[in-house]
Amino acid sequence: MNIKKKVPFVTFRTRVRDEALPGPNPYRWKDKTSDDYFRGKRVILFSLPGAFTPTCTNQQLPDFERLYGEFQKKGIDEIYCLSVNDAFVMNAWGKSVGLLNVKLIPDGSGEFTRKMGMLVAKHNLGFGMRSWRYAALVDNGVVEQWFEEEGFSDNCQTDPYGISSPQNVLETLKATAAA
Repeated sequence: MNIKKKVPFVTFRTRVRDEALPGPNPYRWKDKTSDDYFRGKRVILFSLPGAFTPTCTNQQLPDFERLYGEFQKKGIDEIYCLSVNDAFVMNAWGKSVGLLNVKLIPDGSGEFTRKMGMLVAKHNLGFGMRSWRYAALVDNGVVEQWFEEEGFSDNCQTDPYGISSPQNVLETLKATAAA
């Protein structure tokens, strides 16, 4: 779906490695804004319910990582994975799956997700407020294509996955380029 909606401007609280810091946890806080991630770039953004959860960890994130080169061939500068998790969790998750290409965005407060209209309650799973699963092609801060899983609702009993899969997003990009 083509929607031409500007991504919301928010500040994300991230943790970045700083070799000047002593000890076993050499990270410092660094605020990054929506502009830092999206301005002047053509990116794929995908959002999911949570780090370390089964579908997110076993399929969606590793498949985006594996297909990174294919997305680059289609003019994608970066692939971002966003979740309503804090920077500590997102960094640990990225390290645990050995990410090299996909960049993780911690939306700890859920502000970006809420402003995107994708914040849902997952109290039935003990998660609290989380993101609904979606993906988007974002060009210079404007959503050009949208891939939202069906059934958007609070406390959904299922976790639909397919529309926002990297395979579907990539096939749509290929078809759009061929048209």
